[in-house]
Amino acid sequence: MSRKRTYLILFQLVLIVILFCNGCFQLRSLDYKTHPKVIMQTDFGNIIFELDLQNAPITTINFLRYVDEQRLKPASFYRVVRMDNQPENDIKIEVIQGGIAFEDSPLMLPPIEHETTKETGILHKDGTISMARNKAGVASSEFFICIGNQPELDFRGKRNSDGLGFAAFGRVIEGLDVVKKIHKQPANGQMIISPVEIIKVKKGSHLIIRHKPK
Repeated sequence: MSRKRTYLILFQLVLIVILFCNGCFQLRSLDYKTHPKVIMQTDFGNIIFELDLQNAPITTINFLRYVDEQRLKPASFYRVVRMDNQPENDIKIEVIQGGIAFEDSPLMLPPIEHETTKETGILHKDGTISMARNKAGVASSEFFICIGNQPELDFRGKRNSDGLGFAAFGRVIEGLDVVKKIHKQPANGQMIISPVEIIKVKKGSHLIIRHKPK
């Protein structure tokens, strides 16, 4: 084989590697843009979320504003809903709830439009993160994480009488054990006696490889 041909083959191999690596980077960058990662540091350990900007843009952008503007710095997990502490509800669920708190706060952003699971296709399964609300269209800073599958929180679910369900916008990809540990904390009714502090919340790197759904 001539030296010229050898150089040509080496050049082609290098070009293929460059194109392949560039393609991988673009795919990972795209994945980050459509499925950004958020790392939440708590007293009990870290919880990492993968959000769904593509399918739930309004809810995801709202949550990312709280992260980017450090509005969740004084936040905590303060509520647990278990089978044994919701006697007035015929339709029972299991979640943990966190955020700034129920009271009005200057850190709270205006309420956002309600994105139903019918619109987004994001169902309330084990580890799903979703927005807490009373009426549809009043969600702002408070969120919850599902413990187990919770179909009654989806569109046409019976937990809320309006049948509109809640606005899910992502899922836990690491730290579900932390979520379940919080769920077991002692509570007075549904309010955790010693709320679990959310120490820090930040975006993750776009180089984190997206986890495949199980």
